Amino acid sequence: TWKWVVGPMFLYLCERLVRFWRSQQKVVVIHPFKTIELQMMKKGFKMEVGQYIFVKCPAVSKLEWHPFTLTSAPEEDYFSIHVRIVGDWTEGLFNACGCDKQEFQEAWKLPKIAVDGPFGTASEDVFSYETVMLVGAGIGVTPFASVLKSVWYKYCHDATNLKLKKIYFYWLCRDTHAFEWFADLLQSLEAQMQERNNAEFLSYNIYLTGWDETQATHFVVHHEEEKDVITGLKQKTLYGRPNWENEFKTIAGKHPGSRIGVFLCGPEGLADTLNKQSISNSEADPRGVHFIFNKENF
Repeated sequence: TWKWVVGPMFLYLCERLVRFWRSQQKVVVIHPFKTIELQMMKKGFKMEVGQYIFVKCPAVSKLEWHPFTLTSAPEEDYFSIHVRIVGDWTEGLFNACGCDKQEFQEAWKLPKIAVDGPFGTASEDVFSYETVMLVGAGIGVTPFASVLKSVWYKYCHDATNLKLKKIYFYWLCRDTHAFEWFADLLQSLEAQMQERNNAEFLSYNIYLTGWDETQATHFVVHHEEEKDVITGLKQKTLYGRPNWENEFKTIAGKHPGSRIGVFLCGPEGLADTLNKQSISNSEADPRGVHFIFNKENF
């Protein structure tokens, strides 16, 4: 029996030693808000879009590691995660970073953060296509912050060498208030694309899947305003869920003969729906349109 056990045990111990070594390297933490953003720097850290890291804060728990998707772009000189305060550990991190205090926190006063990673996901392949559909549900929108930032940096630096020519982005959420930071990112991209006269590069649709009667009345009253009452974007928020069959058929009609990457970060049920639509809307002819489905479930 020991011959079968010693190999896996050796690999496990090596993995734990590597994680311990990585966690001892110093990380500088900067934080602004209460869906808090941690902006960190670490010697030798290299990332790709959509990757994730494991994070430990010894001031909160000496044993707990938690996975978080990176929301920064590889082109930035720091890496960042967004942490929603929804449990004991995230509440402890919020307090340890001094986010409950009004005064500015010096970097040296912030707690030590141990980081392991980054680790790859399907989102890394987004630059392999000319046309992509990005679908984020709820907190699943976070990997696409990294993707959209990186796409924009590449586009501004050298658009002619960027294979990706068109992005269709779908954001499904019950409540946008928890993800206002992402709406701010979309506002920035929207303004910059209009300045460069290329507003067609990114098409996005935001679907609010949960609202009450009071909110619905407020939406109707302000519907004619130039900017959306919820997000502040020019693209108005839609209510309910997308008709995926219509969306796929419309995109297929606009890009005949293309390989279209479909990237999802969301629940398993939505993954099944998008996978079926990708198959049913792909043509048998190799020269026809093909949807290639990639998923990251939570």
